[in-house]
Amino acid sequence: MKKKGKIVIGVVVAVVIVLLLVGPLSVWNWVPTLKKPLVTYKVGALLSVTGPAAWLGTPERNTVRMIEEEINEAGGINGHPLEVIVEDTVGDATKTVTAAKKLISKDEVLAIVGPSRSGTTMAVIPIVEEAEIPLVSCAAAEAIVVPVKRWVFKTPQKDSDAAIRIYEYMKEQGISKIAIITGTTGFGDQGRQQLKKFAPDFDITIVVDETYGPEDTDMTAQLTKIKASEAEALVNWSIVAGQVIVAKNMRQLAMEIPLFQSHGFGNVKYAQTAGEAGEGIIFPCGRLLAVDTLAEDHPQKEVLTRYKEEYEAKYNEDVSTFGGHAWDALYLVIEALEEVGPDRGKIRDYIEN
Repeated sequence: MKKKGKIVIGVVVAVVIVLLLVGPLSVWNWVPTLKKPLVTYKVGALLSVTGPAAWLGTPERNTVRMIEEEINEAGGINGHPLEVIVEDTVGDATKTVTAAKKLISKDEVLAIVGPSRSGTTMAVIPIVEEAEIPLVSCAAAEAIVVPVKRWVFKTPQKDSDAAIRIYEYMKEQGISKIAIITGTTGFGDQGRQQLKKFAPDFDITIVVDETYGPEDTDMTAQLTKIKASEAEALVNWSIVAGQVIVAKNMRQLAMEIPLFQSHGFGNVKYAQTAGEAGEGIIFPCGRLLAVDTLAEDHPQKEVLTRYKEEYEAKYNEDVSTFGGHAWDALYLVIEALEEVGPDRGKIRDYIEN
């Protein structure tokens, strides 16, 4: 942040001279006005730091804390300290709504980053729309921004983008018959819709369509049906535990067809938890996870490398797609505050335009 100095010596001298001319008593009665500290800019963050979606929310929380520290060490936002108020939603819609109301009414934040999950984001949309406060979600479901909501934005790639990229690759590989298995969460349901919507555009037929709940711990029944089908590949669209369970169950059933995961697989911990079953999984992701492969003159190379190096040095763990979403979300708000100041409406307009 730039610090703007002010030339005050001449003013002080002039004041002293005037007081001396008035008389000694006036000089002794003069009390200098101390400069008040600038108002803190408060931003809320609704993140699944604990609970089943902690793999999303923990790197997001780490990221916003890292940014908060860096901004304040550099002098704040135009001199204003930044305070990020993190609320742990535990990935629960009811808790997320309660936390959002607190951030808006009690903490009076200027904008909100998050939530981490699609379902919890959908739950707070009516709240932020009514309160007229900008929200930049870290969740991916297309329904978050389609149809357009005036006060709601998101940083992850759209579900349709991810589905199309998967299908492009499948067509290149000559795959035409697939099975899909999706979680019944908001993210899983939205992904299922996009997979079904775009399959015909790539001459792909969905021969089996299965689902599972967020608490399910075994998908062998659904996978047994898929194994007996004509499917040449399987797409699993979900987050957290379901991604690992499907991979392990496929290995247990000796299924040989390739497994595709959604862009929600973008955390190396998922692959590590899956162990040998994680070998060969194919999924679309942002450039953050492949930054080392980018050309030196690529427009995103510098910022992605900076984030990756800073995060990994500070937390001693690999970056994830999800932390990257939080980085983008918070910096959108910070840039808006730099340019237009602490006005919710102007922040919204700046982010949109």
